[in-house]
Amino acid sequence: MKKITKTQQRDRRHNRVRARVVGTAARPRLSIFRSNTRVVAQLIDDEKMVTIAAVSSDTEKAKTPRERAEAAAVTLAKVAQAQGIKAIVFDRGGFQYLGTVKAFADAARGAGLEF
Repeated sequence: MKKITKTQQRDRRHNRVRARVVGTAARPRLSIFRSNTRVVAQLIDDEKMVTIAAVSSDTEKAKTPRERAEAAAVTLAKVAQAQGIKAIVFDRGGFQYLGTVKAFADAARGAGLEF
């Protein structure tokens, strides 16, 4: 029996999420990637295949990875609101909705994004 790796499991979850979540110009997709050291997020218009805005927690100054992710979410929300975007769809990228991913989403909601 073939063993499925963690990366393959995440890819399967991500494919299931992406089958349902589509970003438009009016409501772009907030795609998130979490590694051991950082969080990278993008606002994507899937119709035009264009990245509207992107942010990485590398650029934020905070002590813990969770605090850096929250600061990156606030930065992304400010950039989105400057471009007139208030509503988005959230693509968790196959990651479980807990820990850093949940903190990022809550901070983005708190900064004014609706999803």
